[in-house]
Amino acid sequence: MAGDNWLAQLRSARKTALLGDGKRKIHYLFDNGKEMAEEYDMKTNQLLLRKWREKNALGAYGSWQVEVGEPTMPAVGTLDRELIKESSTNPVFMRKDTKNSFQWRIRNLPYPKDVYSVSVEKDQRSCVIHTTNKKYYKKFSIPDLDRFQLPLDCSALSFTHANNTLIITYQKPPEILAAEEELQKELNKIKAANDGDGECKTQ
Repeated sequence: MAGDNWLAQLRSARKTALLGDGKRKIHYLFDNGKEMAEEYDMKTNQLLLRKWREKNALGAYGSWQVEVGEPTMPAVGTLDRELIKESSTNPVFMRKDTKNSFQWRIRNLPYPKDVYSVSVEKDQRSCVIHTTNKKYYKKFSIPDLDRFQLPLDCSALSFTHANNTLIITYQKPPEILAAEEELQKELNKIKAANDGDGECKTQ
């Protein structure tokens, strides 16, 4: 099964743990050279951040790509004030999971709820957001389901809108919930390298 293969990759990866700011930070180095960094709330074991990076053709690591958590913002020094002002009103798409669901939040969307439509394109393994006023369109995948090769289920998808934020929820299938529980058991076995702050780094 694909899920078993993913768990096997996580188990075989070189892992380093750090504790700090109420978070457990896990750094993974996979056999193919890819790196993954995760942060969990130490009280709830809730995933707060997951990001990836890999080497380019020249062997240098590229930028971190955020899968779960706040998107990485460009350095303020590279932007003028007008651009910062404009970008602060643009829609901001981010994923922020709960224990039982994948969840995405798109901030700065002021339109009423009945303007939005959220659907599943099973053949493209994607979720799609669009508005009847044609002001916003977004297509996105669920990497967790892709790693487990699980089908997308329309009935698991729902959305709501409040405070200029569109919140999309996809209920995690049982296979994902079981795998996450198994992973937490594995992570709890890792002895933390320290109990302070710092970037997780596998030596």
